[in-house]
Amino acid sequence: MKHAKTLQLIFSHPTSGNIRWADIEALFVELGAEISEAEGSRICIRLFNDRLVFHRPHPSPNTDKGAVASVRKWLDKNGVRP
Repeated sequence: MKHAKTLQLIFSHPTSGNIRWADIEALFVELGAEISEAEGSRICIRLFNDRLVFHRPHPSPNTDKGAVASVRKWLDKNGVRP
């Protein structure tokens, strides 16, 4: 998989705070997600017959640990693992 490094970082312990949000979005797209803009910095991700809303981080491009943990849990629940 093209985004294997991002997936490894998402599942690393302790949770990384140095994953660029753009890399996570690219992983979602690789998995077949539809991404749409919402209000403010929110984006809607449609994937796995599910819909989640995330906030794009700013001003830093890195995703906070809480969001990484949410992404990890969502991916794991749907059988996506490194």
